Amino acid sequence: MKIAVRLEPSAGAPADVKYRWDPDTDILSAQLSASAQGDGMSGSVGIEGVDGSWLILDVSSGRINGVEIAVWPDVRRLATFAMPAEIEDAHVIVPSRVSQPNIASLEMATRLVAEADNAQRNFHFRVGKFRGVKTVRLARDLLLDLDEKSQISGVWLLNVPPNPNPS
Repeated sequence: MKIAVRLEPSAGAPADVKYRWDPDTDILSAQLSASAQGDGMSGSVGIEGVDGSWLILDVSSGRINGVEIAVWPDVRRLATFAMPAEIEDAHVIVPSRVSQPNIASLEMATRLVAEADNAQRNFHFRVGKFRGVKTVRLARDLLLDLDEKSQISGVWLLNVPPNPNPS
């Protein structure tokens, strides 16, 4: 299953992101400060990597309001971590499925690759096979990679505070 989104013009400043590390599980959560209203699905979109890692998008009225991530095994640290060269500001809508509009949860299993800079302050999660992408700003420190069909192919978490309880 692919996760297709619709882009709308951005209005105003991007929302802030509040990060939280769970002290018992090393799960990282990112919550957006402003929850804009839209027209689309409400529920969760779960992406499970073949290695047991997972990423969950919290969606309300078509808007992504949060991301929760667990990565097993550890994140791959890259000495040369390339940030996106161009970032488009846009509102991202996760539409309801026409064939099943009342579904509130989607799950898919795919390849999920987690990469970070050496300090583990900036993370990139690639979803599925690498595909040509454009990057859009969902919030100040939260970006999405989209392929040519506007399907999610990656998630960026920027300026993440250090994990207070590294394992």
